[in-house]
Amino acid sequence: MDARRFPDYPFTPQRFDVRPGIAMSYLDEGPRDGEVIVMLHGNPSWSFYWRHLVAGLKDRYRCIVPDHVGMGLSDKPDDAASASPRYDYTLQSRIDDLDALLTHLDIAGPVTLAVHDWGGMVGFGWALRDPARVRRLIITNTSSFPLPAAKRLPKRIGMGRHSRLGGWLIRRFNLFARGAAWMGTTRALPRDVRNAYAGVYDGWGPAISTLRFMQDIPLDEGDLAWPLVQAAAKQLPSYADRPTFIGWGLRDFVFDRHFLDGFREALPNADVHAFSDANHYLLEDKHEVLVPMIRTFLDKHSLDTNPLDATSRVDAD
Repeated sequence: MDARRFPDYPFTPQRFDVRPGIAMSYLDEGPRDGEVIVMLHGNPSWSFYWRHLVAGLKDRYRCIVPDHVGMGLSDKPDDAASASPRYDYTLQSRIDDLDALLTHLDIAGPVTLAVHDWGGMVGFGWALRDPARVRRLIITNTSSFPLPAAKRLPKRIGMGRHSRLGGWLIRRFNLFARGAAWMGTTRALPRDVRNAYAGVYDGWGPAISTLRFMQDIPLDEGDLAWPLVQAAAKQLPSYADRPTFIGWGLRDFVFDRHFLDGFREALPNADVHAFSDANHYLLEDKHEVLVPMIRTFLDKHSLDTNPLDATSRVDAD
């Protein structure tokens, strides 16, 4: 697929066989010796979500932006027992894939994690292996802890997670990705941008991961990803000594104020920018403002001048 057909996405994706017969698409933009920013998308988006930030950073920073397996321009294998190649669409698989990609790219030093939606659980789950590698955080409408007690799972998410009919509709009509492209922003997205977000999932096969992500949401001890989300939640406050930038769209019906409050409590020194007129796809609604802000944050807290110690802190608003 020619990535140049996507608006504001003038990048050349690369491919890596993250598992036998299964290729992951990813961006590797910027100088090879630049400080590494790993940008992790969620569901039902892909690396396209980060395109404005990549464009604003790649002159100085090395931007690694994978499409999770089953997402974006990566392969979309089946998970049926008889499938070959076969893929388990689980959080642990995502963490293993990220680790394999960074090993493939020989990135063994410090990184900055930029996360959105499921990217938070993937990134913080990966960081459990060596938390010291994570030197800065950029957090946008995501989570690294269980559903807050005051927050109910939205019915639109529950439909996909619990309902066989809902799951069929998501895969048959690409309902989740199409709906998110319409309802995930405050500003109306141009048709070509909506199609870029959702068109990569058109069809029963391509839509598999948009449903499997929903079905993998850890809500209680019986869910496969529960131990990981519990471990990530326990680890989260230990990042309070790292420079952290939090950007948040307050109109997000899933990752709302309850989740933002969870990050504020765990990371009290974070530089928080919450927008009452922005939605889930925050970098669509606010990229003109956020990209310069994030660039300033990274430049100010360069890894050369901000060692990992108690002085590497960002004042909260």
